[in-house]
Amino acid sequence: MIKDLLLAIDNGTQSVRALVFDLAGNLLAKSRIPLQPYVSSQPGYAEQDPDYYWKNLCLACQGLWAQGIIDKEAIAGVALTTQRSTLINLDAQGQPLRPAITWMDQRRALGEPPVGGIWGLLFSVAGMRGTVAYLQAEAEANWIRTQQPEIWRATHKYLYLSGYLTYRLTERFADSVGCQVGYMPFDYKNLRWANKSDWKWQAVPMDPSVLADLEHPAHPLGEISAAASAATGIPQGLPLIAAAADKACEVIGSGCLEPNIGCLGYGTSATFCTTQRRYIEPIPLIPPYPSAVSNAYCMEYQVYRGFWMVSWFKQEFGQHEMQTAEARGVPPEVIFDEMVGQVPAGSMGLMLQPYWSPGLKIPGPEAKGAIIGFGDVHTRGHMYRAILEGLAYDLRDGMHRFEKRSHTPITEVRVSGGGSQSNVAMQITADVFGLPAGRPHIYETSGLGAAIDAAVGLGLHSSFEQAVGAMTRISQVYEPDPRQHAIYDELYHTVYAQMYRRLRPLYKKIQRITGYPSQVD
Repeated sequence: MIKDLLLAIDNGTQSVRALVFDLAGNLLAKSRIPLQPYVSSQPGYAEQDPDYYWKNLCLACQGLWAQGIIDKEAIAGVALTTQRSTLINLDAQGQPLRPAITWMDQRRALGEPPVGGIWGLLFSVAGMRGTVAYLQAEAEANWIRTQQPEIWRATHKYLYLSGYLTYRLTERFADSVGCQVGYMPFDYKNLRWANKSDWKWQAVPMDPSVLADLEHPAHPLGEISAAASAATGIPQGLPLIAAAADKACEVIGSGCLEPNIGCLGYGTSATFCTTQRRYIEPIPLIPPYPSAVSNAYCMEYQVYRGFWMVSWFKQEFGQHEMQTAEARGVPPEVIFDEMVGQVPAGSMGLMLQPYWSPGLKIPGPEAKGAIIGFGDVHTRGHMYRAILEGLAYDLRDGMHRFEKRSHTPITEVRVSGGGSQSNVAMQITADVFGLPAGRPHIYETSGLGAAIDAAVGLGLHSSFEQAVGAMTRISQVYEPDPRQHAIYDELYHTVYAQMYRRLRPLYKKIQRITGYPSQVD
């Protein structure tokens, strides 16, 4: 039998999916298991049982075979993509020592000694000591080492979720270079663990032996073990090919292989990404992340809560529309699109800054969300549209930063993630950016990106250029409306681009007076 099908496993925040693609990028079968994103024992904590991820991965795979659509013997190989920055401590027997700390966790390691020596001097001269201190505080390893020293002493391997699931699938402590996104001693420029002299080992102290072996995207990580085969139903011995983190896979799964094509991710976090062959820091000392393409980078700007804000709005203000959708037997997005479609571009002056969660530098840790311009004409529809517009404004801001840093103008954007399913959101994006906005032919772009890595790694496509050309395409393009763009362009330049600078002093005062955002330790 010809082996020309690819199994991609996508363990995201909201669900885990087992997906089978052919070499033309067609999704042949899918099995999805919803996930509880995290459990919280106290405010600011966001954890999950590592075995919970594995058991649900197994359920997703078993559900795929139960459909009877796919012949296992036609599968050539497997690729894995996961949510980023979720960390797991394993003992010498490969057993978890504590719950995984997920990427949504807000605890901080306060009071870490500053980086010293020549590095400390250089950071002082460059005015970057505050940035380095922030990175030290955000590092999960520093919190575990100081708050749970017995756990840290017993840690044999300290892995991202991708590395943990790779271990469960292959019995090898390995991970993809493309999955290294977080506060670890990783050399983002050279795409490897940092050299011994690198300042990151001072900032996040650990024994190098606890880290996984790294393989570049499209290289083999191992083979499906007998135990994994019994648990998942994946044929034993199939190669597991290194892919990348979900956002990086989403970029190539959307067909964004060239630096002039921007990839907008409308998911829990909203992102603007481009693929770069050169190492370019979007913000000084904040690196580009590894790409799903070998020896390339994924330059990223992120709105942390992103399209979570849409879910927040629906929960807090959208009960009527949710009930209407149920009564009409249509998806809620249909009703919300109808509501937004009745509101003119610019939401009659209602402007939203989407900083519902603070950032590192842009925005700073003091940042808060803001809505200005309210009048008696405004309804929930105006507010909902202002959310969509505010996210687009901020991602456009990220695009302009990229263009200045890379000296490469963005000529088109492609939109993936849950928000891309809204026709209104797609048109708003095209109008705010003033660029054609393309929707990929399938929703599962991160899984497709992982399948592209597998196709290249297995030699089923000769290069990333050939694989992306054969496996990705645009289903619909939204052209910007010149009149709408003119409104958005003026609002962006004269209002939105001024908001953070003018509100920042007030944000700092609010934080000082109220203690929010608080420092979780």
